[in-house]
Amino acid sequence: MTVTENRPVPQPAEHHEPSLLETFRQQPRTVWVTAFAAVIAFMGIGLVDPILNSIAEALNAPPEKLTLLFGVYVGIQCVAMLLTGWAAYRFGPKRTLTVGLTLIVIAAGISSFASGIDQLIAYRVLWGLGNALFIATALAFIVSAAKGSQHGAIMLYEAALGVGLAVGPLLGAVLGEWSWRAPFAGTALLMLAGAILCAVMLPSDGPRATRTPVRIVDPLKALRNRTLLITSIGSAFYTGALFTVIAWAPIAMGLRPIYAGLIFFGWGLLTALAGVFIAPWLAERIGQKGGVISAISVYAIVMALAAIGVLTDQVALIGIAVILSGLPSGVLNTLFTGVAMSSGEGSTPRSVSSAGYSFLRWMGAAVSAVLVAHLADSFGSVSAPFWFAALYCVIAVAAVAFVRTQAAADHEVDDTAALIGAEEY
Repeated sequence: MTVTENRPVPQPAEHHEPSLLETFRQQPRTVWVTAFAAVIAFMGIGLVDPILNSIAEALNAPPEKLTLLFGVYVGIQCVAMLLTGWAAYRFGPKRTLTVGLTLIVIAAGISSFASGIDQLIAYRVLWGLGNALFIATALAFIVSAAKGSQHGAIMLYEAALGVGLAVGPLLGAVLGEWSWRAPFAGTALLMLAGAILCAVMLPSDGPRATRTPVRIVDPLKALRNRTLLITSIGSAFYTGALFTVIAWAPIAMGLRPIYAGLIFFGWGLLTALAGVFIAPWLAERIGQKGGVISAISVYAIVMALAAIGVLTDQVALIGIAVILSGLPSGVLNTLFTGVAMSSGEGSTPRSVSSAGYSFLRWMGAAVSAVLVAHLADSFGSVSAPFWFAALYCVIAVAAVAFVRTQAAADHEVDDTAALIGAEEY
């Protein structure tokens, strides 16, 4: 008689996504160097918020000049979005990234010596260009050099985003208590270290023949896709509301750098956490389009709350509104991009579609940042920009309602959506 041994049947190994800690431990130095530089780059906007009132006092700058510090910054990024893909193809990703870092170092350094608000505005143009060139290529370096899954590399990039958004306002607040010039000088020194490390440690660019050709007009041509165009217009109006908070809330609150910095630290922290954790959870339950409409509606309510805070002279209420706005903002950075990217045509590379989407989105940010002070002056009320921000949200909801594709209602969010959405910072 033959005895057959009953052996357990091997079970397929469960798919294991690495934790953030595991991802950190296995990354090479090139990834860490790029991530460090990304943290500094993402600090760019939040750095200025806490010191706006200090700049106004020191340089005798009116509100319409202060808000240009944001308007020109995102305005140049709007134009640069048409150039970054072409530049990376023409000159190579490493050269493009290194030039971007160098421009940030120069702009931040000379900003600390500005003798007038017009000079500072001009330097922010240079800063915005450098930031656009760097951010456009940083993710590609992290994904290509990271060990493990692409998801792990994206987790690392998202961590850099979160740290940058949260630490930027804190750095601006702490150094701004000493002098409004100190945050610019501090950023220049940190970014100089990042630029040197990237120049030395990142791998050299390969021959141009190995890169995908991209023309300057390609992002604009991508907007011929009706769904992508409608989504981009809706995002432009929402981003106009976002930059109302960034450019106008510090002026409306009138706080010392340390207090304004703590408020925007809370905003940055909630923005980063919501984009990574809440957005996928919300999409799973009501779909990407439903999540976008819900989040914009919440943003409109928060903008009304900020306006009421101004009318009732309750600075604490404005501060609470700013912090809470980070939640819908983080959700929208991810889900709005998910809806936009789901509408792209198969013949159009995702990077080109995202560039066209970001072009219109940043245009909304630039126009809003320039308008806020003029709206307050025209209507004779500091609350007017916040009411207009609520109106922008209503228009954004109406635009998204016209998106009818099944893909936009998908309950799964692409990993890269949060990253493309984060590029506006």
